[in-house]
Amino acid sequence: MSSVRLALERKPLKSGGLSSMFLVKRLYWILSLIHTVGSQEYAHSIRVEGDIILGGLFPVHSRGERGVPCGELKKEKGIHRLEAMMYAVDQINKDQDLLPNITLGVRILDTCSRDTYALEQSLTFVQALIEKDATEVRCANGDSPIFTKPDRIAAVIGAAASSVSIMVANILRLFKIPQISYASTAPELSDNSRYDFFSRVVPPDSYQAQAMVDIVTALGWNYVSTLASEGNYGESGVEAFTQISREIGGVCIAQSLKIPREPKPGEYDKIIKRLLETPHARAIIIFANEDDIRRILEAAKRNNQTRHFLWIGSDSWGSKIAPVYQQEEIAEGAVTILPKRASIDGFDRYFRSRSLANNRRNVWFAEFWEENFNCKLGSHGKKNSHLKKCTGLERIGRDSSYEQEGKVQFVIDAVYSLAHALHSMHRDFCSGYVGLCPRMKPVEGKDLLSYIRAVHFNGSAGTPVTYNENGDAPGRYDIYQYQIINKTAEYKVIGHWTNQLHLNVEDMQWTSREHTQPASVCSLPCKPGERKKTVKGVPCCWNCERCEGYHYQADELTCDLCPLDQKPNTNRTGCTLIPIIKLEWHSPWAVVPVFIAILGIVATTFVIVTFVRYNDTPIVRASGRELSYVLLTGIFLCYAITFLMIGTPDMVVCSLRRIFLGLGMCFSYAALLTKTNRIHRIFEQGKKSVTAPKCISPASQLVITFSLISVQLLGVFIWFVVDPPHIIVDYGEQRTPDPENARGVLKCDISELSLICSLGYSILLMVTCTIYAIKTRGVPETFNEAKPIGFTMYTTCIIWLAFIPIFFGTAQSAERMYIQTTTLTVSMSLSASVSLGMLYMPKVYIIIFHPEQNVQKRKRSFKAVVTAATMQSKLIQKGNDRPNGEVKTELCESLETNTSSTKTTYVSYSNHAT
Repeated sequence: MSSVRLALERKPLKSGGLSSMFLVKRLYWILSLIHTVGSQEYAHSIRVEGDIILGGLFPVHSRGERGVPCGELKKEKGIHRLEAMMYAVDQINKDQDLLPNITLGVRILDTCSRDTYALEQSLTFVQALIEKDATEVRCANGDSPIFTKPDRIAAVIGAAASSVSIMVANILRLFKIPQISYASTAPELSDNSRYDFFSRVVPPDSYQAQAMVDIVTALGWNYVSTLASEGNYGESGVEAFTQISREIGGVCIAQSLKIPREPKPGEYDKIIKRLLETPHARAIIIFANEDDIRRILEAAKRNNQTRHFLWIGSDSWGSKIAPVYQQEEIAEGAVTILPKRASIDGFDRYFRSRSLANNRRNVWFAEFWEENFNCKLGSHGKKNSHLKKCTGLERIGRDSSYEQEGKVQFVIDAVYSLAHALHSMHRDFCSGYVGLCPRMKPVEGKDLLSYIRAVHFNGSAGTPVTYNENGDAPGRYDIYQYQIINKTAEYKVIGHWTNQLHLNVEDMQWTSREHTQPASVCSLPCKPGERKKTVKGVPCCWNCERCEGYHYQADELTCDLCPLDQKPNTNRTGCTLIPIIKLEWHSPWAVVPVFIAILGIVATTFVIVTFVRYNDTPIVRASGRELSYVLLTGIFLCYAITFLMIGTPDMVVCSLRRIFLGLGMCFSYAALLTKTNRIHRIFEQGKKSVTAPKCISPASQLVITFSLISVQLLGVFIWFVVDPPHIIVDYGEQRTPDPENARGVLKCDISELSLICSLGYSILLMVTCTIYAIKTRGVPETFNEAKPIGFTMYTTCIIWLAFIPIFFGTAQSAERMYIQTTTLTVSMSLSASVSLGMLYMPKVYIIIFHPEQNVQKRKRSFKAVVTAATMQSKLIQKGNDRPNGEVKTELCESLETNTSSTKTTYVSYSNHAT
């Protein structure tokens, strides 16, 4: 056999790279070497005769070291599993309903857990399919050689390791020999184009990887590292996990590390230190053999990381004790996965009954006996130590511990799969024929494969056994967690996976320091109202940014702006309506203007009543009754507009605001302008002639006044037509930087431009009136109201000059509505108060408190009045040019000659003569 191994090492076989013809020629001389060992070869295999021979590949021994192909015996993975095949064959041969009158035989080989050695052994299975050319071969005596006909293998059960199955599958497919594995789970073997004769009763790691991704997702972990043993099993498992996590999203791989086949000293410690480079990735997805798992746990313990890592182990860890032996604390909380299985009671009874006397067909059973009972079998035993001698009377399970190996169920199911396939094939090919018919001598592998893929039966554990188009079994897993309860460590079932995960999180138990479920995330979840700003290239890592201003958290990654009439809620996860406000009557901003307006209305009403009562007295007539009532009406409206500006906006209020906002001022200043214009025209005309100017009669004055007022009313009418009044809620006026203070202002739709236009005409009248007041400033105060009107207009101009910067300077203020409304109403009330106080309060005072002065002493013609006024004006001018002593005498004489005392005389310009 060493020569065969040497030949394989010189020219290794490559899957898919050799033609069948070349391989056949290559194998011919290798098999001739195998044949020379003859009966010696059978000493290292199990051979049981039968009508149909099934091959078997089991890791009876571990991988050897230092060039030795095989190492120590594997009691569970080796002996338990091959005995499970023997047990299944025995049960089938005794079954009268399954393959009746047909016996199954076996040819079981040891793979020694090494893919190249397994390939060398599996060549035995294809001997019968290669024609041997003996034309050039002669015996020593010159006779032709006689070859022993090798067994024709119908199908092969095995192998265990995925790397071994891949290597063997490349050979068996060339000779069309079906293969059913009981433990190989590499996703690569699902490729039906390359491994078309390969099937398995265990689910592929792609299902296992999906289950592990589901576990990680269910536990809320999104940042993990992966660790794999170098080889098909580990690398394919991690690749499947990575691919699935990438497809579904939400799980990121922090690091992906590999354990070499031949690790150097300190390699495991180096791996632990590298895993600690990403401390937030506490969850470690591990696809590794049990030796690597045990050494990784030891390294973590050496580096004082007992409770840091959260292990998620594949089926190679499962519920085994060996990887966690004396590593209980470091393995605590580990979640592992294992294909759903059950203990087969019939096999337990069978295996416990095995002894050296009744199990001679198992060539490795004596070695197992020594290992299991820690004794030696005389000089022929494998043990050379000073151990006790085996008596042969020992009993498995009584004198040694026994626990059924986890894959026994799958070995039995694999054998029964072949039996059911052969049974269906026999029923179709040999209907009514007892035993094997010629059509099944030999069994064609291609035909058998189609029957294998079509089997459907309840397996040894009561679960259905089926295969898909790729030869894979359905995924059914149990989920375990390694827990320490009352200082006792054990694996506890916490869920299962059958196409979807069923996990009992409440049954999970973590380390004593972590009372809550631990986390394995790159970044903690953002608080409500914060969006994730992902780190480039690492979607599971992010920074949290709060949604500012009027933005709210639309989703995990986005902050959107609330609609204009809304603001973010307290936690900024949505928007709420902005409260709507208006100027309330009880507000300090309203109380002051209302108080002033009420006082003004009371005073104006008092003046009007007084004037009406004393309508025919000289002082009332001298003030120009008609225009006085118009002016008082304007003053009254200026006060009254305060209530409209503060009242709750609606269609009526907004309409009245438009009408009366500028109308009160228009009434006032139209009347004052008419008065000042009349005075100016009278004295200008008097300088030229004694003829009275036109349009100075009361009727003419009213016509002029109402003509001026009609312009304002016409503008308001046009405004109504172009833009009908309506109310709005202004959300921009009090849209403060802090959304909590944002308010919507209920107001009439009057823009600042419209306001300027509405008041602009009145201001124009006011400015014109002021100009006339300046021109008539030289008129003696004896004649009518020129001086009081002048002072009124000067004061009013000052008020409105102060109003403009206050009103428009607060446009960006949060208190804009209050300030502007209060400023406007107070300014209008002050303007009205100035007019009322300067023009009418002195008259009312005289009417009420000094009625003796309210008399007319003498009537004079228009010419006399104008002449006297003109003379007085000239004398005053002349007096300004002379010393005080001279002026006094002349001025007194002139005044005595031409005028009466001002204290008792009132001159009216209401008529041409009074």
